[in-house]
Amino acid sequence: MASTSSFRASSSSSTPSIPRTTTYDVFLSFRGEDTRRKFTDHLYSALGRRGIRTFRDDKLREGKAIGPELLKAIEESRSSVIVFSENYARSRWSLDELVKIMECQKDMGRAVFPIFYHVDPSHVRKQEGSFGEAFAGYEENWKDKIPKWRAALTEAANLAGKHLQDGYESNQIKEITDSIFRRLKCKRLDAGANLVGIDSRVKEMILRLHMESSDVRIVGIYGVGGIGKTTIAKVIYNELSCEFECMSFLENIREVSNTQGLSHLQNQLLGDILEGEGSQNINSVAHKASMIKDILLSKRVFMVLDDVDDPSQLEYLLGHREWLGEGSRVIITTRNKHVLAVQEVDDLYEVKGLNFEEACELFSLYAFKQNLPKSDYRNLSRRVVGYCQGLPLALKVLGSLLFKKTIPQWESELNKLDKEPEMKIHNVLKRSYDGLDRTEKIYFLMLHVFLKVKIGILCQEYWMVVISMQKEE
Repeated sequence: MASTSSFRASSSSSTPSIPRTTTYDVFLSFRGEDTRRKFTDHLYSALGRRGIRTFRDDKLREGKAIGPELLKAIEESRSSVIVFSENYARSRWSLDELVKIMECQKDMGRAVFPIFYHVDPSHVRKQEGSFGEAFAGYEENWKDKIPKWRAALTEAANLAGKHLQDGYESNQIKEITDSIFRRLKCKRLDAGANLVGIDSRVKEMILRLHMESSDVRIVGIYGVGGIGKTTIAKVIYNELSCEFECMSFLENIREVSNTQGLSHLQNQLLGDILEGEGSQNINSVAHKASMIKDILLSKRVFMVLDDVDDPSQLEYLLGHREWLGEGSRVIITTRNKHVLAVQEVDDLYEVKGLNFEEACELFSLYAFKQNLPKSDYRNLSRRVVGYCQGLPLALKVLGSLLFKKTIPQWESELNKLDKEPEMKIHNVLKRSYDGLDRTEKIYFLMLHVFLKVKIGILCQEYWMVVISMQKEE
């Protein structure tokens, strides 16, 4: 049944992914005499404003066979939008287009968006009403094509679509355009599973973004490594980025900057904003920064700059708020609060560790694949959760380590934690330690010793670091 309350793209679940060689994002199929100069024209313009490449055939071709150029345009479009209007079925040209569109949906995995413009979806599906009248006129001369036409109409009308009746067309077109944009342009990021405690933290962050304002807004998220900054940013990106003209998520800036350079990150940002058209041939970081400034200024963007550890990274990727177009939003995640002060962000959000109940639930999801510890393991679980001090990464690693192990094995592993951290935790959390300067490293180690916090960082190697640093002094 066609949906009258939602508008989602539909494609064959068993078909291959869409190739990158497509020329258009949307092929617009419509009955010219019904909607060409009104609804379809407004929809075409709205799609263009959202950066959606749309093919529209502006020529009246009644009585002719569908040409190879249109067949090629359908094949080279990532999706098709079909505007079913009162007289759609009276156009053999439109029906031939529809047959090709549905073939591409089945054979090539193309998405199809049906719009029922002042027509009953059931009339399209069953070829009744004006659609039935049109087919009555085809019985004599077009019997060979009728089965394919009928099958294509029924298949298209069974897809989830948008039924337009009353209401303001401008609002309806915006809803349709936004839906198509979300389907075609938005890339959802994998934020991971078992996101315990995430909802309240995301809500607090979104409040700081002031989404109702048309001003530029830059908000910083800071906290220790493994606390969940990137996860929060990914969830927010998935929820909000599709409302913007352009979006980009630059992950692991600290690491990528050190291994591949700022130029690589600039290419990624430009590619995201320009839809793949980067600047691979430009080597100058300063030149690329100038390009980024010129492009961002004219667009409403949503950007996440993840794990920034040096103000120079922001200088060449973001510059100043004057680089950003009206209504843009930027989230910066970092372990170094000073980076955010230098950037003069509008607001700060410090990510705190999980409370005991949240930490116990997250640990249990990895250790037992359920929300609470098994009864025989409750005391041992409390001990592990106490070690982790609300740090999600440590809870996940230790939970996975202890999964399906017996009580004696748990006790043995916990005794090892008193002597030497599990190496996986050590290797992962060592990145957090390495991000500190010399003095901070010493204080970090001293603090954890005196507070007896066992989160997988205390080991003989770090004491050797302290000793060597003291000798250098």
